Amino acid sequence: MATQALELSIEALRKRRGTKWHRYPDDVLGAWVADMDFTVAEPVEAAIRRVVDAGDYGYGARLGEESLAAAFQFRMDSHFGWTPETDQVQAVSDLIQALFAAIHAFSEPGDGIILQSPIYPPFLAAIDQTGRRLDDNPLIDSGSGFVLDMDGLRAQIDDRTRLLLVCNPHNPTGRVFTREELTALGQLAVERDLVVICDEIHADLVYPGQSFVPFATLSREIADRTITITSATKGFNIPGLKCGVMYFGSADLKRRFHQVIPERLLGQVNVLGVDATVAAWREGQPWLDQVMTRHVANRQRVAEFIEEELPEVRHYSPEGTFLAWMDCRELQLQPSAYKFFLDRAKVGLNDGADFGTNGETCVRLNFGTSSAILDQILERMVSAVRGRS
Repeated sequence: MATQALELSIEALRKRRGTKWHRYPDDVLGAWVADMDFTVAEPVEAAIRRVVDAGDYGYGARLGEESLAAAFQFRMDSHFGWTPETDQVQAVSDLIQALFAAIHAFSEPGDGIILQSPIYPPFLAAIDQTGRRLDDNPLIDSGSGFVLDMDGLRAQIDDRTRLLLVCNPHNPTGRVFTREELTALGQLAVERDLVVICDEIHADLVYPGQSFVPFATLSREIADRTITITSATKGFNIPGLKCGVMYFGSADLKRRFHQVIPERLLGQVNVLGVDATVAAWREGQPWLDQVMTRHVANRQRVAEFIEEELPEVRHYSPEGTFLAWMDCRELQLQPSAYKFFLDRAKVGLNDGADFGTNGETCVRLNFGTSSAILDQILERMVSAVRGRS
């Protein structure tokens, strides 16, 4: 498959009914929510066509290799050298659903939940809307990238801290944490008896030179307290099909979860989501290889453009994801960087303020698009900055 065949024009994207290209008026270029502007892998399309052609809309029986759990095991084993137990998989329709459910199961209102900000906004919402206490452990900008503040984390944990939320690859900074960094977090969780919820949804989107390490592979005692939440939705561009998994690192952890959250409360994943995910994880890698070729080029384009045209912007090329985190504080854009680029450049980015601590002067740019669209986005941004009166 040629890379060019992956890409969709703005006209084709606007004919679809996705939120990315319909949140803003038609004169705004969408570069916010983490959808990619690409076609979907043929094995995924074929799996959906089989269901539609057969009118196979009854209660699904997806057994053996057709099951979501078996496909998850296959993907983890073939790409990350990890063979999870299929009976410790829980299907969910949405990873935010999984996050909320785990918070309910392993903490009480007023208990402390640790996260590393800036962070994907639903993490913050999950803590706030369940009445838990936010124990914010912001990442440190070292001058060459973002790193964990382990000393600050140790000092912050108290007798009401219950959960550690980890996002790896990290959204929005794009960090892919090293084995050493993750082990330090895991060992601290063991020492302080914390349950870990690890969002690994961007694991398939890691750049050359980096290695993704599933949190549950660090050690047996770390795995025993780790809930991994992931899906094929980001890597394979199928978020609307609403299918993911929770993986419990031990049978006891899963038992404790279901003592509080009955399985029926989670509902069931629809058959299209399951079949698409199974096809993506088992057959979609050639398509993803082509996508990563485009991401590598676009990531480089963003980095070079900022260096040459917007040197006041602080930006570190992401180690994973197709998201660029841009700190615009030195530009002093008013009323905010997000509003400035929306109003003056007609580019719809994510507002950094939604990501918590140290995000107020930032924007998040989705570069998972064609080179032509990306160039338009970047050129509009620099023209708006240069044209300030």
